[in-house]
Amino acid sequence: MKVTPTAIADVLIIEPRVFGDERGFFFESFSQKAFDVAVGHHVDFVQDNHSRSARGVLRGLHFQAPPHAQGKLVRVVQGCVFDVAVDIRPASPTYGQWVGVELSDANQRQLWIPAGLAHGFLVVSEHADFLYKTTGYYMPQAERALRWDDADVAVAWPDVGVPLVLSAKDAVAPGLAHLARG
Repeated sequence: MKVTPTAIADVLIIEPRVFGDERGFFFESFSQKAFDVAVGHHVDFVQDNHSRSARGVLRGLHFQAPPHAQGKLVRVVQGCVFDVAVDIRPASPTYGQWVGVELSDANQRQLWIPAGLAHGFLVVSEHADFLYKTTGYYMPQAERALRWDDADVAVAWPDVGVPLVLSAKDAVAPGLAHLARG
Protein backbone atom coordinates (compact mmCIF):
# COMPACT_ATOMS: atom_id res chain seq x y z
CA MET A 1 0.00 0.00 0.00
CA LYS A 2 1.26 3.45 -0.92
CA VAL A 3 0.25 6.34 1.35
CA THR A 4 0.56 9.93 0.10
CA PRO A 5 -0.02 12.93 2.39
CA THR A 6 -2.01 15.88 1.07
CA ALA A 7 -1.83 19.61 1.77
CA ILE A 8 -4.21 19.11 4.72
CA ALA A 9 -2.70 17.31 7.68
CA ASP A 10 -4.14 13.83 8.23
CA VAL A 11 -5.94 13.65 4.85
CA LEU A 12 -4.25 10.78 3.04
CA ILE A 13 -4.38 9.24 -0.43
CA ILE A 14 -4.15 5.47 -0.09
CA GLU A 15 -3.27 3.35 -3.11
CA PRO A 16 -3.46 -0.40 -2.71
CA ARG A 17 -1.02 -2.74 -4.36
CA VAL A 18 -2.94 -4.18 -7.33
CA PHE A 19 -2.05 -7.57 -8.79
CA GLY A 20 -3.29 -7.93 -12.35
CA ASP A 21 -3.00 -10.42 -15.17
CA GLU A 22 -5.05 -11.64 -18.14
CA ARG A 23 -7.80 -12.81 -15.72
CA GLY A 24 -8.34 -9.38 -14.17
CA PHE A 25 -6.98 -8.03 -10.89
CA PHE A 26 -6.87 -8.58 -7.14
CA PHE A 27 -6.11 -6.17 -4.33
CA GLU A 28 -6.69 -5.93 -0.62
CA SER A 29 -9.20 -3.08 -0.35
CA PHE A 30 -8.91 -2.78 3.43
CA SER A 31 -6.63 -4.10 6.16
CA GLN A 32 -7.21 -2.77 9.67
CA LYS A 33 -3.57 -3.34 10.61
CA ALA A 34 -2.15 -1.58 7.52
CA PHE A 35 -4.66 1.28 7.79
CA ASP A 36 -3.82 1.91 11.45
CA VAL A 37 -0.12 2.05 10.56
CA ALA A 38 -0.86 4.46 7.69
CA VAL A 39 -2.80 6.93 9.87
CA GLY A 40 -0.62 6.45 12.95
CA HIS A 41 -3.33 5.24 15.35
CA HIS A 42 -6.18 2.76 15.63
CA VAL A 43 -9.40 3.70 13.84
CA ASP A 44 -12.69 1.89 14.41
CA PHE A 45 -15.09 1.81 11.48
CA VAL A 46 -18.74 1.19 12.34
CA GLN A 47 -20.69 1.66 9.12
CA ASP A 48 -20.25 1.10 5.37
CA ASN A 49 -22.24 3.14 2.84
CA HIS A 50 -22.73 2.85 -0.93
CA SER A 51 -24.12 5.45 -3.30
CA ARG A 52 -24.67 5.44 -7.05
CA SER A 53 -24.86 8.72 -8.92
CA ALA A 54 -24.93 9.97 -12.51
CA ARG A 55 -22.61 12.45 -14.25
CA GLY A 56 -22.97 15.92 -12.79
CA VAL A 57 -24.30 14.83 -9.39
CA LEU A 58 -22.52 16.75 -6.65
CA ARG A 59 -22.95 15.35 -3.16
CA GLY A 60 -21.69 17.56 -0.37
CA LEU A 61 -19.98 19.13 1.26
CA HIS A 62 -21.21 17.08 4.22
CA PHE A 63 -20.12 16.50 7.81
CA GLN A 64 -21.56 15.63 11.19
CA ALA A 65 -21.23 18.04 14.09
CA PRO A 66 -19.39 16.96 17.26
CA PRO A 67 -19.77 14.81 19.24
CA HIS A 68 -20.96 12.77 16.24
CA ALA A 69 -18.20 13.79 13.79
CA GLN A 70 -17.18 11.00 11.42
CA GLY A 71 -13.96 10.03 9.75
CA LYS A 72 -14.44 8.52 6.29
CA LEU A 73 -12.42 6.18 4.11
CA VAL A 74 -13.83 6.61 0.59
CA ARG A 75 -13.33 4.90 -2.76
CA VAL A 76 -14.99 4.36 -6.13
CA VAL A 77 -15.70 0.85 -7.41
CA GLN A 78 -17.24 1.90 -10.72
CA GLY A 79 -16.74 5.17 -12.58
CA CYS A 80 -14.86 8.30 -11.60
CA VAL A 81 -15.39 11.19 -9.18
CA PHE A 82 -13.59 14.33 -8.12
CA ASP A 83 -13.47 13.92 -4.35
CA VAL A 84 -13.00 16.89 -2.01
CA ALA A 85 -12.17 17.34 1.67
CA VAL A 86 -12.43 20.78 3.33
CA ASP A 87 -10.78 21.51 6.66
CA ILE A 88 -13.41 23.02 8.96
CA ARG A 89 -11.49 22.44 12.19
CA PRO A 90 -11.37 25.96 13.71
CA ALA A 91 -7.95 25.51 15.37
CA SER A 92 -6.32 23.96 12.30
CA PRO A 93 -3.59 25.84 10.40
CA THR A 94 -5.32 24.71 7.17
CA TYR A 95 -8.81 25.85 8.24
CA GLY A 96 -10.89 26.69 5.16
CA GLN A 97 -8.52 24.95 2.75
CA TRP A 98 -9.48 22.06 0.50
CA VAL A 99 -7.87 19.15 -1.31
CA GLY A 100 -9.30 17.37 -4.33
CA VAL A 101 -8.41 13.94 -5.67
CA GLU A 102 -9.68 11.91 -8.60
CA LEU A 103 -10.94 8.55 -7.38
CA SER A 104 -11.88 5.91 -9.93
CA ASP A 105 -12.22 2.23 -10.61
CA ALA A 106 -9.13 2.60 -12.82
CA ASN A 107 -6.76 4.15 -10.24
CA GLN A 108 -8.20 2.28 -7.19
CA ARG A 109 -7.26 5.21 -4.93
CA GLN A 110 -8.90 5.74 -1.58
CA LEU A 111 -9.03 8.94 0.45
CA TRP A 112 -8.91 9.07 4.25
CA ILE A 113 -10.82 12.08 5.59
CA PRO A 114 -10.55 12.38 9.38
CA ALA A 115 -13.35 13.68 11.58
CA GLY A 116 -13.65 17.45 11.52
CA LEU A 117 -13.56 17.88 7.75
CA ALA A 118 -16.39 18.39 5.28
CA HIS A 119 -16.53 15.98 2.37
CA GLY A 120 -18.12 15.89 -1.05
CA PHE A 121 -17.70 14.57 -4.54
CA LEU A 122 -18.69 15.32 -8.12
CA VAL A 123 -19.33 12.48 -10.58
CA VAL A 124 -17.29 13.00 -13.75
CA SER A 125 -18.07 9.66 -15.47
CA GLU A 126 -21.49 8.56 -16.79
CA HIS A 127 -22.19 6.90 -13.42
CA ALA A 128 -20.19 6.16 -10.29
CA ASP A 129 -20.56 3.72 -7.43
CA PHE A 130 -19.03 5.28 -4.33
CA LEU A 131 -18.22 3.35 -1.14
CA TYR A 132 -17.26 4.76 2.21
CA LYS A 133 -16.50 3.44 5.66
CA THR A 134 -17.34 5.73 8.58
CA THR A 135 -16.02 5.97 12.11
CA GLY A 136 -19.39 7.04 13.49
CA TYR A 137 -22.99 6.11 12.85
CA TYR A 138 -25.22 8.42 10.83
CA MET A 139 -27.01 10.79 13.21
CA PRO A 140 -29.61 12.95 11.42
CA GLN A 141 -29.61 15.54 14.21
CA ALA A 142 -25.85 16.08 13.72
CA GLU A 143 -25.96 16.24 9.91
CA ARG A 144 -24.54 19.48 8.49
CA ALA A 145 -23.37 20.81 5.14
CA LEU A 146 -21.00 23.47 3.84
CA ARG A 147 -21.97 25.26 0.65
CA TRP A 148 -20.32 23.52 -2.32
CA ASP A 149 -19.50 26.81 -4.10
CA ASP A 150 -18.59 28.96 -1.09
CA ALA A 151 -16.26 31.76 -2.26
CA ASP A 152 -14.22 31.58 0.97
CA VAL A 153 -13.29 27.97 0.22
CA ALA A 154 -13.25 28.25 -3.60
CA VAL A 155 -13.18 24.57 -4.56
CA ALA A 156 -12.13 24.27 -8.22
CA TRP A 157 -14.75 21.74 -9.27
CA PRO A 158 -14.08 20.33 -12.76
CA ASP A 159 -16.40 21.06 -15.68
CA VAL A 160 -18.24 17.80 -16.41
CA GLY A 161 -20.12 19.10 -19.44
CA VAL A 162 -23.60 18.92 -17.90
CA PRO A 163 -25.48 21.07 -15.38
CA LEU A 164 -24.71 20.10 -11.78
CA VAL A 165 -27.37 18.20 -9.85
CA LEU A 166 -27.61 18.98 -6.13
CA SER A 167 -30.02 18.02 -3.40
CA ALA A 168 -32.29 20.80 -2.16
CA LYS A 169 -30.39 20.72 1.15
CA ASP A 170 -26.98 21.08 -0.51
CA ALA A 171 -28.17 23.92 -2.75
CA VAL A 172 -28.90 26.11 0.30
CA ALA A 173 -26.10 25.02 2.65
CA PRO A 174 -24.36 27.85 4.54
CA GLY A 175 -20.87 29.11 3.77
CA LEU A 176 -17.72 28.86 5.87
CA ALA A 177 -18.26 32.27 7.49
CA HIS A 178 -21.61 31.07 8.83
CA LEU A 179 -20.03 27.88 10.19
CA ALA A 180 -17.37 29.90 11.99
CA ARG A 181 -20.06 31.94 13.76
CA GLY A 182 -21.84 29.02 14.75
